[in-house]
Amino acid sequence: MILLRWLTSKTVREACALAKHYRRLTAAQRDLLSPEAVAAVTLKQEELHAAMLEGHTGKIRTQAEELQFAGEKHLKPYPNASWRENVEVLLVALAVAMAIRTFFVQPFKIPTGSMQPTLFGVTSVPDFTRINFWNPDKDKVRAEYAEQQKLGATLVIPTGLDRIKAWFHGDSFVRVVAQADGAIEAISPPTKFLIFNLKQTLTIGGVEHVLWFPPDFGEQPLARRAGLDPSHVYKKGEDVIRMKVSAGDHLFVDRMSFNFHQPSRGEIIVFATYGINNPDASGMNQMPQDQFYIKRLVALPGEKVQIGDDRHLIINGVRLDAGTPHFERVYGFNPKSPPHESTFSGHLNGAVAASFGQYSNLPYFPDGNTVYNNDGNTYMVMGDNTCNSSDSRVWGGFPAQNVIGKSFFVYWPITDRFGWGNR
Repeated sequence: MILLRWLTSKTVREACALAKHYRRLTAAQRDLLSPEAVAAVTLKQEELHAAMLEGHTGKIRTQAEELQFAGEKHLKPYPNASWRENVEVLLVALAVAMAIRTFFVQPFKIPTGSMQPTLFGVTSVPDFTRINFWNPDKDKVRAEYAEQQKLGATLVIPTGLDRIKAWFHGDSFVRVVAQADGAIEAISPPTKFLIFNLKQTLTIGGVEHVLWFPPDFGEQPLARRAGLDPSHVYKKGEDVIRMKVSAGDHLFVDRMSFNFHQPSRGEIIVFATYGINNPDASGMNQMPQDQFYIKRLVALPGEKVQIGDDRHLIINGVRLDAGTPHFERVYGFNPKSPPHESTFSGHLNGAVAASFGQYSNLPYFPDGNTVYNNDGNTYMVMGDNTCNSSDSRVWGGFPAQNVIGKSFFVYWPITDRFGWGNR
């Protein structure tokens, strides 16, 4: 009955709020108050409750005033009551947000380009991270470097409304012009506040150049992505950096569904890296043990896995193709076209990768005849960007309990990948 009146009467709503306030104060101060004070306030609370059951507006207001009078007389006032209430509301909101993040959905930022073109990491124009400076073909390295320099020099930085539109697409523009003659003497790491970059400083010819609110440059530092040469002497007025940085996809991870069913092949999952071993030549584990990765699930516990020379996975002797759920785009490539980075090109084994001049140190799948037994309670994952993905081809399976959840909703930036459609 009180609920119905609460919905239709402002007086009842105000009385309920007042009663709740004094119940909370009485409970908090009970050990400090005399029994007489507790009894006096409790009596007025009961009388107000009876008036609300009766529904007489005038009587409700009278009993509310009497409760307030009794509370002010017997209860101890809190200093800075408004601040206390605001802090309490904030703490409750944080607790609710943490509970949602822990049990339902969690925000996640794509760290690398291993899932492109399904989901994007941070990209840029120019992008000197694409150049393999260790390539013995130095003429090719110089040509690639010159191409990236040309992209930077010809980049048009928009202004006004076009700049705002670009921001909604996740594009930020970085331009640094030398204020003095000289080489780059120092580059500071970004100064952060919470998750935001506030500034980053470059020292050129003894003069500090401040980048305010620099974008996220991804896993690569600014110097690597922008191709900064510490030996180059810049002239005053010369462009040091001229670059467009596109934000990596930000998405929500569904942490709830896998409590009710096991992950399915082809789903895009997020998992923790602890327990994954990826040794280098000296035997040291290169895999960070405190990060989260996102890849496409390709093999379940107990399955036998191959990567054929036609760039298709074979699971327990059955070849996956474009008709396999969740692999429609992965295997929708033209088999006559060579694999390219950030395009759907199937999956490469080591031999095929080498034949196309791609990275071929894939110890678990060196060729099309090798069969990997995914024993134990482990999963195998692979990136859609098969030309640039460190995945189970390199480090095998990983424990099933590492799975955090699956890709749920891309909420930033506002591109054609925005929404639920990235499967």
